[in-house]
Amino acid sequence: MTFQGSLRELHLPDVIQLVAVSGKTGAFQLVKGREEGLIYLEAGRIVHATLGDLSGEEAVYALATWGEGSFRFLPGEVPPERTVTKNNTNLLMEAARRMDEWRVLNKKIPSLDHVPRFQVPEGKQGQINLNTQEWLVLSKIDGKTGISEIARRVNLPAFEVAKLLYGLVTMGLITLEEPALEPAGPSGENAAMSAVENGVAVDSDDLRKELHGLLRKLREEAQIAMGEVGWSVILRAYRRAKSDLESGRGTEAVQTMCQEILSQAAHLEGPESQRHLAERFRDVLAEWNAKVS
Repeated sequence: MTFQGSLRELHLPDVIQLVAVSGKTGAFQLVKGREEGLIYLEAGRIVHATLGDLSGEEAVYALATWGEGSFRFLPGEVPPERTVTKNNTNLLMEAARRMDEWRVLNKKIPSLDHVPRFQVPEGKQGQINLNTQEWLVLSKIDGKTGISEIARRVNLPAFEVAKLLYGLVTMGLITLEEPALEPAGPSGENAAMSAVENGVAVDSDDLRKELHGLLRKLREEAQIAMGEVGWSVILRAYRRAKSDLESGRGTEAVQTMCQEILSQAAHLEGPESQRHLAERFRDVLAEWNAKVS
């Protein structure tokens, strides 16, 4: 039976502890909206984690602040590398501490996607004293960039930047706004469709994001069609495609992922399952075509 559930019901440290005590090897897949993280265990010990640009212990701590989303344990998944050195006890204690601290920060900082903007404090005069890190963060505020991206630019954990911004919000120096939804322009959409059809390389950040979304949709369709028997195969193909996409292989990465999963579908579940999944992939690509044309 697959161990899966909602992070609204079970907090991440508790979820990991339940599996760790059994000494299992595998990976936790955590999904919240468009974000996805992975935490790998080897014989019950956390050895690797990823979330976006984060890896290792900071990725675990960032995932621990998620108050919503879903989790699923994939038994037998082997970590591609080892980035965690702390033992489970110290790691999960720190994760729990950050969860508690995030509940306080969350009262003024709804999410790490929010965009900080300067504002003039009303009724305040005199000198404002800030430390070096606060000035560094302030220097990156442009009214367009979200907290996570600011953290990347100043080379600090997003959690630490959120703590600094909490103080600045409390002082009335900045306000936070939800990120603007910016639809892709016609040229970007046409470029994306052309890339999917012709297998060209990708050198645009916007196009790369669109193709990451396509990868996720194809992965979801494969998971629905193949069920638990295909989870490991699908996840490996998906991770490889993401890496290839970031390496500049463009939509060749999408094509390769589809081919790999379809090949395994025939092997694991037979030709009929493969045909059904191939039809679903065609539907997804047709929907993509309609969206961007």
